[in-house]
Amino acid sequence: MRASLDRRRDAGLLRRHLTLDSAQGPLVRLDGREFLNFCSNDYLGLAAHPAVTEALCAAAREYGVGSGASHLVCGHSRPHQELAEALAALTGRSSVLLFSSGYAANCGVLTALLQAGDQVFEDRLNHASLLDGGLFSGARFQRFAHNDCADLARRMAGAEGAKLVVVDGVFSMDGDSAPLAQLAGLCRAEDAWLMVDDAHGIGVLGENGAGSLADAGLDTAQVPVLMATLGKALGCAGAFVAGEADLIDYLTQEARQYIYTTAMPPAVAAAALAAVRLLREEAWRRQHLADLIAYFRAGAAQLDLPVMPSTSAIQPLLVGEADAAMALSQRLRERGLLIGAIRPPTVPRGTCRLRITLTAAHDRAQVDRLLETVAAQWSAAA
Repeated sequence: MRASLDRRRDAGLLRRHLTLDSAQGPLVRLDGREFLNFCSNDYLGLAAHPAVTEALCAAAREYGVGSGASHLVCGHSRPHQELAEALAALTGRSSVLLFSSGYAANCGVLTALLQAGDQVFEDRLNHASLLDGGLFSGARFQRFAHNDCADLARRMAGAEGAKLVVVDGVFSMDGDSAPLAQLAGLCRAEDAWLMVDDAHGIGVLGENGAGSLADAGLDTAQVPVLMATLGKALGCAGAFVAGEADLIDYLTQEARQYIYTTAMPPAVAAAALAAVRLLREEAWRRQHLADLIAYFRAGAAQLDLPVMPSTSAIQPLLVGEADAAMALSQRLRERGLLIGAIRPPTVPRGTCRLRITLTAAHDRAQVDRLLETVAAQWSAAA
């Protein structure tokens, strides 16, 4: 273990925690200092919203803290049920199953749906939880070139057995979106199912924040399996899978990561329910975020910053090598900006980046400071 750690340290790949002394928000406290935060997934600024916080506190007073058991024993409380029903209504699907994390949800779904002899096709840039779930399933696993429907079609042609295509709706490290309409058409032609992980689209995209599928105009028949998380735009924790009743009933019986895991605290479910309601009540948050994204990209283009193609809240600045990315992140931190450096194995070697994330809690003045500071440090390093 020590040798492995030494190799990571020498390669600039050793990971360390940041310990915050504040709530999530555009400004956070770290080591006694305030930083402008551009590395959170709290896309709508709901993690510390007063209504979400009060919903959690009120439910904790009524239901306590721990759920006490798995959902199928005695851990499923009224807030869990109300949240599941609200998420089904939001996504336009008949049923929802709650999971304790997105990783558990993806591994649970893939290992329950797939078996030896089946075929699973995944985008090369899928989240690690999707890749792991596909590998754990025992099905024949293939990765196709990123967002390349032609490559996927070649791989699917002549494939025998049940076929499942799995993609992210919005890719977490590049910030671009999957060509969902094309993928859905290809899956229909090949008699395959399509599963979408919409962790970074739910709450942000589509009417009422229903996510990437709503934004693409796709229904349950075209995308039978939808997974999304509660810990990003919704500002809470946990995840869910949405689909037709038979799918959810089947996963309830077969998804080991659901059956054998203690349910999320009821108070967290109540907080997430409050966040879902805010999607409709405070729609200005999505519009403000969209405006900030366009504003940032226009400014980055004027400053010749190598920002990767993305219209999402994820705006990666391509740096190259790990040491350079870490050095740039550190220089920005010295100037009061918190932006994480993303390195292998999360991204391929030579594509290290600063993963800049914008939220509805930011304002234009803060984005101006971001652009000015990043541009100055980028020029200094050139």
